[in-house]
Amino acid sequence: MKKFLALFSYIFHPLFVPVYATLFYFVVANSFFYEHEIYLAFVQVLILTVLLPMSIFYLLRSLGKMKSKLPNAKERRLPLAIYALLILFLIKYSLSIVVIPELYYYFTGVLISTVITLALVLGNFSPSLHTMATASLVLFVIGISSYYHITYLYLIALLVVCTGIVGSSRMAARSHSLSEVLLGALIGIVPQVGLWFIWLVPAV
Repeated sequence: MKKFLALFSYIFHPLFVPVYATLFYFVVANSFFYEHEIYLAFVQVLILTVLLPMSIFYLLRSLGKMKSKLPNAKERRLPLAIYALLILFLIKYSLSIVVIPELYYYFTGVLISTVITLALVLGNFSPSLHTMATASLVLFVIGISSYYHITYLYLIALLVVCTGIVGSSRMAARSHSLSEVLLGALIGIVPQVGLWFIWLVPAV
């Protein structure tokens, strides 16, 4: 059972979830873009949200800035700050609000969630980044479903269940308490819902 929960924790690692959201978006909206535009956007997301953060994580570990695989609140501060800057760079220079507004606002929500988490970490709170990421993905899929008037009920239900399993895996691994898991989910949900009033509600 522990291996099963650990697998979900790995699959829905916070660094991987934005890539899943990007893939989902281009599967739905691929007819609105040229192939080279899709590849370019995807590669930029992959580099800035997965490859660079992972490289920086291992660099920090090699420099002794992070001494454990499960960093405490203090050790999370620098990686979160760097990740927020990478997301800001992605939003500012790679994802145009005119060309790809849905992804632009999704990553804006991710940035807001990351900054909120960083603020809490500075206060020695440790919200679950895993549930924050998966919850934001659920809300993004719901938003895209409403925006394009396509029913993804089964996918949304599956992602909700996966979010619950991910939260359970974090508690089973003793990485987070129930309150930290729920707080992480809330931090992932609220910015996405708030941004709906900018890009989704006017279009529905």
